[in-house]
Amino acid sequence: MFDEPNAPKRDKRMSLAQHLVELRKRLMYAALALVVGMIVAYFLTDPIIHLITEPIRIVAASEGNEDKVELMYATITGPFDMRLRISFAIGILISAPIWIWQIWAFIMPGLTRKEIRYTVGFMASAIPLFFAGCYVGLLIMPHVVELMAQFTPEGAAQFYDALLYYDFVFKLLVVVGVSFVLPVFLVALNLAGVISGRGILKGWRVAVLIATAFAALATPAADVVSMLMLAGILVVLFFAAAGLSMLFDRRKAKRTSTLLPPEVS
Repeated sequence: MFDEPNAPKRDKRMSLAQHLVELRKRLMYAALALVVGMIVAYFLTDPIIHLITEPIRIVAASEGNEDKVELMYATITGPFDMRLRISFAIGILISAPIWIWQIWAFIMPGLTRKEIRYTVGFMASAIPLFFAGCYVGLLIMPHVVELMAQFTPEGAAQFYDALLYYDFVFKLLVVVGVSFVLPVFLVALNLAGVISGRGILKGWRVAVLIATAFAALATPAADVVSMLMLAGILVVLFFAAAGLSMLFDRRKAKRTSTLLPPEVS
């Protein structure tokens, strides 16, 4: 994970071939970490499957007939495929500290001290926000499944294809998780001097509209509570990003004013 004490340090004078060798080494470490993470995650697939299929059992209990609402595998290899997909997704999360470090270790020698500080701050805020978004998606997911099950016609059975069901859950968690990270990108753009805090705040109407539209797309139209909860969280994160950016702008202005020479009377 960490560089050897006697390993030669990379600098800007390295040749292209040396950079490629360094990149290959980092990719090998990242791939090895992913494989180990997948192996560990494989033993966690049973509780994970039990967790994400809880809405199906709730729907089955409400219907009073478990034979009409079930998770099914349409192919012979379906159960293994589902476990493999879950292992891959969880393996990426488990091994994240290692492969993120490998990416960081590869690009870090080319960054200035200021850029390194900003990058560390970005990662330290983006990763918790992503997991928080995944958790919110996990809270929304049962309401989505239960609500959609209410539209099943009388006398019809509802069988959920396991792989399609997993894809739905995985995409929902990822989309909501990424949406929570977007305000961090706004702060990063502010630090880079691309947009000011006041400029971010001026777009609050557009931000509220986008947050509401995204929440409406990510949740069923009839599930107003989940939509309002998701939209409200996104709006709060946007205003937090705007406020933080304005604070950074104020600090920049004070720093600039102290560096300016006094006016000659």
